[in-house]
Amino acid sequence: MDFAYEVSRSLAAVEGSLLVVDASQGVEAQTLANVYQAIDNDHDIVTVLNKVDLPAAEPDRIKEQIEDVIGLDTSDSVMISAKTGLGIPDVLEAIVKQLPAPVGNPDGPLKAMLVDSWYDTYLGVMVLIRVIDGELKKGDTIKMMGTGAVYPVDRVGVMTPAFVATDRLGPGEIGVLTASIKEVADTRVGDTITHDKKGCTEALPGFKPAQPVVFCGLFPVDANDFEDLRSAMGKLRLNDASFSYEMETSAALGFGFRCGFLGLLHLEIIQERLSREFNLELIATAPSVVYEMEMTDGSQFEMHNPADMPDVVKIKEIREPWIRANIMTPDEYLAQS
Repeated sequence: MDFAYEVSRSLAAVEGSLLVVDASQGVEAQTLANVYQAIDNDHDIVTVLNKVDLPAAEPDRIKEQIEDVIGLDTSDSVMISAKTGLGIPDVLEAIVKQLPAPVGNPDGPLKAMLVDSWYDTYLGVMVLIRVIDGELKKGDTIKMMGTGAVYPVDRVGVMTPAFVATDRLGPGEIGVLTASIKEVADTRVGDTITHDKKGCTEALPGFKPAQPVVFCGLFPVDANDFEDLRSAMGKLRLNDASFSYEMETSAALGFGFRCGFLGLLHLEIIQERLSREFNLELIATAPSVVYEMEMTDGSQFEMHNPADMPDVVKIKEIREPWIRANIMTPDEYLAQS
């Protein structure tokens, strides 16, 4: 769930999906979460059963499970083994035959969705886009509709999987552009890209900036490593705009950073990268969420850090985040009345 928004934008950028299910494990929780997002996006879905080479594989049973649990027709399911290469050409054939071709107006104003971005040491920020309408070519001046930023396009191309430069990108194509963008934070997933002049007037739906929801403090075990930690944070931020941090001090732990994450998995990933890639030994405080505080004088503020807790006699109300959840459980795990 930490990266559910990025998944939703990736699904919104294409016309169809491959539903890959382990032929020995069957339908799992993450399978359901993602397939329902694909169905909500009106995707045509090709079911693919992987690991059919394993002795424990039960493709016929898994087909029935997919039909019963999800409701998808599995008569045209593709049987593959990613390990041995069995059935891979059939997957490519199914993509061509079963998924709809993209449509778009090549003569209309440029409208493209920003699907992803990453930092390249030599080229700066590389932006992965899906062109909906219009055309994009080297030398065009583009505008990010969400942020209002304007950039000249240095190069366009496609990933094959290495970057290959092309003359232009047209409707239905997914490609990459570079535009002397310095930070990944300037390119927000889901934003709409158009021409600065004579661009589209209406942005693509669904865009929202990434908002950290889990916060914790990260402190170096050795106080002398603080500057190394600051440098490591800056480098990670180059490639992950959803990760935020600000300096904080603790009487017990010394100097460190208060960091914001998309969820607990995101927290673990960042902590592990700091440890492995930068050889830092860290102390992490207990993760917390943002609390809304309403005071007796009528004022309100958001509390990100337990250290900012005001005097309890001045607090009228404390509100914490809740979620609305659907829990899906197989019948055999429910108590029989």
